[in-house]
Amino acid sequence: MRTNKILYLSILSVIAMVSQLTVTVNAQVSVPVPGKPRTVSVPAVKEIKLKNGLTVAVVQRSAMPLVTVQLLVKNGSGAEPKEKAGLANLTASMLTKGTKTRSATQIAEEMEFLGSSIFSFAGWQNSSAGMSITSDKFDAAMAIFADVVRNPIFAQEELDLEKAQAIDGLTANLSTPGFLANYVASTYSYGEHPTGGTLASLGSITKADISGFYSKNYRPEDSVLIFVGDISPDKAAAAAEMHFGTWQGNGTRAGAPQVPTVGTSTPGQKALIKRFLVVDLPNSGQASVNFVKPIGGTGRRDKQYYPASLLNSLLGGGYSSRLNQEIRIKRGLSYGAGSSFAWRPTQTNFGARAQTKDESAAEVAELILAEIKRLGESVASDVEISPRKSVLTGGFGRNLETNQGIAGALADLYAFGIPTSELNAYMNNVNSVLSADVRSFASANLVDGDIIIVGDYAKFKDDLAKRFPNVKVEVVKASDFQTSNAQ
Repeated sequence: MRTNKILYLSILSVIAMVSQLTVTVNAQVSVPVPGKPRTVSVPAVKEIKLKNGLTVAVVQRSAMPLVTVQLLVKNGSGAEPKEKAGLANLTASMLTKGTKTRSATQIAEEMEFLGSSIFSFAGWQNSSAGMSITSDKFDAAMAIFADVVRNPIFAQEELDLEKAQAIDGLTANLSTPGFLANYVASTYSYGEHPTGGTLASLGSITKADISGFYSKNYRPEDSVLIFVGDISPDKAAAAAEMHFGTWQGNGTRAGAPQVPTVGTSTPGQKALIKRFLVVDLPNSGQASVNFVKPIGGTGRRDKQYYPASLLNSLLGGGYSSRLNQEIRIKRGLSYGAGSSFAWRPTQTNFGARAQTKDESAAEVAELILAEIKRLGESVASDVEISPRKSVLTGGFGRNLETNQGIAGALADLYAFGIPTSELNAYMNNVNSVLSADVRSFASANLVDGDIIIVGDYAKFKDDLAKRFPNVKVEVVKASDFQTSNAQ
């Protein structure tokens, strides 16, 4: 009897717990209303011009004893010849691999002793080097940083190592569906070249190529030195003058970065799909499904940047975006789906993507196209748009809470020649976008695009033919891109 009583009481306890859980779940069915948008005020940007043409930008934030320094060079992969793709990346990575007075090991050890390190990278539009350091070690770190930027020697043994690592990394990545899809899209759809290079181009880069790119592009008149943190404008200006005041460019100045010519689309005149490409990667394990489209006439400085940003948040910007809702949450066909814009001065490259099992590649392609089509045919409700605006403004605000975030945001503006006042205008510009603006942008621009699927073609070939019976599908082998002579 005692055992039965204990069992009875246990059952009652479980029932009570389930009832409480049910009440809790029901209470959370309603989606919380977004809070009132917060404003973000960025401290004034003090701008100074050195005699050699170097622009110095300073944002003083003394709450923490930290300083972030970033040198922006207004040329990147867009300034390299196609046959030398990857040159900008290699040049940036070689900055920390030895100077006239310090070896790569010494640079790393000295910065580690100061509690920091120097990063360097190149994108399509620009190249950068930077560091974050505590205020009390700023002077010592600044001397090393300036040495790295101004006096690289591009030692042959270090270059050989960097090239070998880049080639090994690229070789491995070319067997990955998502990477290979982006690699193919860069030339097939966007009319550019892979910023990380090709196997052939990386192998051809010489020390003379690196030195030439550095001389043409790393110049004070084409650069911005950014200081953010516990540093006054006067101290920043003095440090800039001390370490960079005598910096002079060598050789012939580079021209503007290459900008592919891309036409614009007109509503009602274009089909959603222009071309359909399958890159056959046998035994891929998964397939990468992509809709890609270069959009001409709409660059980073264009007022359409804000409707495009809101569109991206709505379509593929996060867990609750439309693509992720349809592909992952409702159907479980992917761990995640998203979209993005890669901005250039006079155009932008759009991409929407998801990774799925090979067998469902055709279905996912249909779902991506359906969501893109819906963007241009209907106006999103305020209930859906308002949270997406909050995602953008909230992310922007959080980013500006750090020195690195402010430095990166400033570098982006300077790279495109946008006034720094744009930082304080961002939230208002986002909140001013109407749902109709998003639809208008989509209907005008997200047409005439390419579908690129990388995966095991044999596993989705029949389903692709059923779902897209009237579409011509071009099929190429992944192995065509996986040899040293592939471009």
